[in-house]
Amino acid sequence: MIKNERQYRITRAQAARFSQTLDGLRKRPSSPEGVHPRIARAQEEAVASQLADLQEELREYEQVKAGGFCLEQLDVVSDLSILLIRARIARGLSQRELARRAGLKEQQIQRYEATDYESASLSRIKEVVAALAS
Repeated sequence: MIKNERQYRITRAQAARFSQTLDGLRKRPSSPEGVHPRIARAQEEAVASQLADLQEELREYEQVKAGGFCLEQLDVVSDLSILLIRARIARGLSQRELARRAGLKEQQIQRYEATDYESASLSRIKEVVAALAS
């Protein structure tokens, strides 16, 4: 994900280089001397894949910068603790089982849920989400 203008400029420049490289690969003879056709095709596909990834990142950044982000999506953050508790219950997990999956003590999950995850760090919340998803 592109997070600022500097990264945007760098990504745009990388995409331009990948595009030029891809053009060069496509213009070369179908069987470059000393290169097996499968290798040549793999090179082209790899560059094309990288270029597509960069172009998608650029498109996403441009869309968000142009106002293509709904601030109401942030409401999920305020509901996160409820969503985590509901997800645990829906998965049929006890606090003990969730703690085991997340590599925590049961008491820690109990404290998090009692305080609506207010004391949990973002990295810890990600660990709990990963444990719920597994």
